[in-house]
Order: sequence, then structure tokens, then C-alpha cells
Amino acid sequence: MMRVYFDNAATTPVDKAVVEAMLPYLTEHFGNPSSIHSFGSKVRAAIEQSRKKVAALLNTSPSEIFFTSGGTESDNTAIRCCIQTHGITHAISSPIEHHAVSHTLEELAHKGQIKLSMVKLDGKGNVDLEHLEELLQKNPRSLVSLMHGNNEIGNLLDIDAVGEICEKYNTIFHSDTVQTVGHFSLDLQKTKVHFIAGAAHKFHGVKGTGFLYMSNDAKVQPFITGGSQERNMRGGTENVAGIIALAKALEISVAEMEEHRKHILGVKAYMIQRLKETFTDIRFNGESANLDKSLYTVLNVSLPPSDDNDMLLFNLDIHKIAASGGSACSSGSSVGSHVLAAVGAEKGRGNVRFSFSKYNTKEEVDYTIEALAKIFQLKRENA
Repeated sequence: MMRVYFDNAATTPVDKAVVEAMLPYLTEHFGNPSSIHSFGSKVRAAIEQSRKKVAALLNTSPSEIFFTSGGTESDNTAIRCCIQTHGITHAISSPIEHHAVSHTLEELAHKGQIKLSMVKLDGKGNVDLEHLEELLQKNPRSLVSLMHGNNEIGNLLDIDAVGEICEKYNTIFHSDTVQTVGHFSLDLQKTKVHFIAGAAHKFHGVKGTGFLYMSNDAKVQPFITGGSQERNMRGGTENVAGIIALAKALEISVAEMEEHRKHILGVKAYMIQRLKETFTDIRFNGESANLDKSLYTVLNVSLPPSDDNDMLLFNLDIHKIAASGGSACSSGSSVGSHVLAAVGAEKGRGNVRFSFSKYNTKEEVDYTIEALAKIFQLKRENA
């Protein structure tokens, strides 16, 4: 039986070259980077070299890159510390943000620290930029937090257009770019964004390491205190091997981005084609089936109504196929996807997110379609 991993939006396999790059920092280079002796200085130099590498790949200054434990910490740091440091009293976000953003903003609003406004979405889940500007006309000097690529339905935000609007109203702009770092070109000299978040395990690095980009004109007080690490911005001994791995993974992803994009887009397009051939009643949530307006790594499929749809992911797993019903961070929740609810996805249908990486193949798509046909008891042509 074939084993298929179509849950790359949750986490990606670690690239072998990344493992090779980090191994010395788990064995021979084990010093604490804060120590002044040679064991520590060797490791400190490696961290700073990784910082320079990440900054260069994003076209920004090393002084604006801070290593964190991942996207959630980066998002929390940007939002909480920006609001506190800059005295922000109003924030604008959307109903389809990752919970690292939405739960944080909702908590601050519940405590009365900010007023929270939600920008309108169209039927596909795209942000209404005209409404965003209307909100900013009434509330200049807000914090705008809108994700670049949606982790569930794949919608892409015009991050440059939002940056221009935010600059017009002297607004601070934070974007969760966890799904786009390493997959799309990001030029931080061009895009007018104050904070972005990255997580290494979304682009073939290791889990537990990420970064926060913080522009020099939006500096904040630290989120985690207790040490002078990360230029006094994040207390705690650095995850050295993870940082080395992050920089290497991003280097590979950027260098091979176009090659990977073409390959993954081919796999995704093939899956759309096979699904349409196999099911007479197939739909796609958000913009995920629009190859020009979505993450090429994500396809959110709406399968026909069935009494067994509650067991769909379990049945796929029986066939050794890994997929998701939404964000992996919410998989323990009994509540349905807030993203699918926001775009009006039909509850009785089987909504599945398939997400792809450079390691996936069309043969895996064929196997998955065959499994779905068995699950839905379809009589397929050429069976």
C-alpha cells in the first residue's frame, strides 16, 4: 500500500541537506552562544551568519530579523508588543486569519485594550480592499493584521496593495506570511510591511524555529524577557541547530523556488483534473482551485454530501493518505473550521485540505483518487 503525505501546509518533511547542515550543531558545536569562550563564540558566529543569510534572502537588514520558536510566537510578539509599545487602540483583521492572530486580537479586544474591526470578504474569501480603506479613514494609526496566504483555502492577499493603503493612513501593517515564506518571493525593501512571521517547518526546516521580521521604524519592547539574546529582543538560549536549519532550508527554497513551483503546480492541477473526472459534484473552497490566485501548495476540496463524511479523514488515513480538514493547530478542537464557516462552505459536504510539497507526485494523486472512489463507492471508468 502506498503512503501519501498531502498535509504539507501543516508541516513539511525536513530536507536531507538541512539535516546535514544542522547536525554539527547538535554534536561538536554545542557551546552556549552567550558564553564568551571559543565554544560559545563559534556558535554565536553561526547564528549571526544565519541571520545575515535570512535577511539577504528577504532583501532586508540583519538588524530586522529576530529568531523565535515559530510563527505563533512571531505573530504574538508583533501584535501584543506593537499594541503596547506604540499605544495602538484599534486593530483591523479578517475572519479567516490563523488562530495565532485571531485569538490574540480577540483576547486583547475582550480585555478592552483595543477595539477590533473585521474587514469584509467576498464570497470566495478575498479581502475587500475598499472596505479596508474605509475602516482606516475612520481609524487612522491602527494595526492591520492580514495574512499573505491562507493556510486552509489558499487565498493570496495583495500584500503590496495593502502596504500602500496602510502607509497612506500611517498604519502599522503585520502579515502572517507563514505559508508564503520560502514559496513566494518576498522583497522587504519593496513591500511596505512592518512585521512578517516565518516558520521553518513550512519550508522543509525543523519544527520549533521561526523568525520575526520587524522593520526598524516599528521597533517594540520584547515579548519574552529574562535575557539579552536576540539583541535584547527575546530572552532565552537560542535554538542553535534549528536556526542553522532554518537558514539552510530558506536558502534551498529560494534557490529552487521556480523549479518547485512548477512541479507542485503540476501536481495540484493534475489533482483538480482527476477530481473533476471522478466526481460529478465536486467543488473547491475559496480560491484554492484558481491556480493564479492561490497558494500553489494548497487545494481545499468540497466532496459530495455523504453520511460518512465525518469519518472521511479517518478513512483516508486507513488508506495511508495524510490530509487535513483545516488548520493542524486546531485539529484537537470539536469546533469546525472558522475559515470554511467564514466563506460559507456547506457543512454536509466532505471538506478536505490537500497540501503539496516538492516531494509529491502525480502517482500519489492517482492513488488518492482511487482511494476516494472506494470511500465514496464510485464506479470509475477504467477501474
